[in-house]
Parts: sequence; C-alpha cells; structure tokens
Amino acid sequence: MMALIVPILLSTVIVFIASALIWMVMPHHKTDWKGVPSEDAVRAALKSAGPGAYRIPWGTGGWPPDDATRKKLDEGPVGTITLTKPGMRSMNPMMIQSFLYYLLVSFVIAYLASRTVPRGTEYLYVFRAVGTMAWLAYGFGGVPDSIWFGKPWSQTFKHLVDALVFALLTAGTFAWRWPA
Repeated sequence: MMALIVPILLSTVIVFIASALIWMVMPHHKTDWKGVPSEDAVRAALKSAGPGAYRIPWGTGGWPPDDATRKKLDEGPVGTITLTKPGMRSMNPMMIQSFLYYLLVSFVIAYLASRTVPRGTEYLYVFRAVGTMAWLAYGFGGVPDSIWFGKPWSQTFKHLVDALVFALLTAGTFAWRWPA
C-alpha cells in the first residue's frame, strides 16, 4: 500500500478538480433541478419540518399501504424531500467532505488493486482493473435512488457519465504510477 500513496493522492486531487469543473463549467447538470410552483406556499408548509429526509404522502409505513395512504398515493403528489438547515451554506465543509470522499475511494481502490493486480503489471491491465473498480465506486451507488425513490433517470445517467470520467482519470493515474 505504501507504494500506492502517490497514485492515491494524485487521483484524489485530479478527481476533485474534475468534479469541480464538471459542476461549475459543463452545462449538462444545469437542468437537474427545477423550482416548485407556488414556492412561497411550499416553503411555508415545510418551514416547521426541520432538516431531514421526508416522504410525501406519509402513511403507516406498512405494505401494502392502508386505504387512506393508497388514496393519497393515487391522487399525488408522491415524492421525497430533503431539507437542510436554514441559512447560506458554506462551500468549505462540502468541499472538504468531497475531497475526503475521493481520498477514501482512491484508498479503497488502491487496497483492492494491491491485492488483485501484481507489481509490474502492464499499463492497460491496471487501467482496466482500476477503472472498473472506480466506476463501480463512483457511479453505481446512486442507481437505487432512481429505482426506489423516483430520482429522475436522466440525473442518474449523467451521474454515471461523470463517474466514468472520474474512473478513467483514476485508472490512468494508477496505471501510470503502478509500482514496477
């Protein structure tokens, strides 16, 4: 693992920069979010809820749903809502958490690769192995949100494309700096 410190740190920094560029420069995420009709009324209705994850309609939680919940489901709207604490959110904690997330992913990939890919392995083999690990790590954790919670598949697809970019950058870094 010590021989992989350089690719771990390099891939972390490269993916962090790529992520920032994707979200700040590239146009494909500009349509991910929309405003709600009557925003002021929705805000007023949710004000007392506080930070957390919510489901609407809320029923007893059993399956199948009781008649009252089924009626609400049929009438709509149906969805999940995530609320954060009020106020302007500082980017600094989120940027630090993102960096630490990329570092953790690179570390776990390094661990898996160090146990499955021998030293001195050719570039393309390392690239394929690490790239597959990285795409799985960066991309596929969000798929269940579309399956179970109604996240638009277009957002999930874009996330998978972003994750593929991160995976290719991670794979190239590890393959380039793989120990001889």
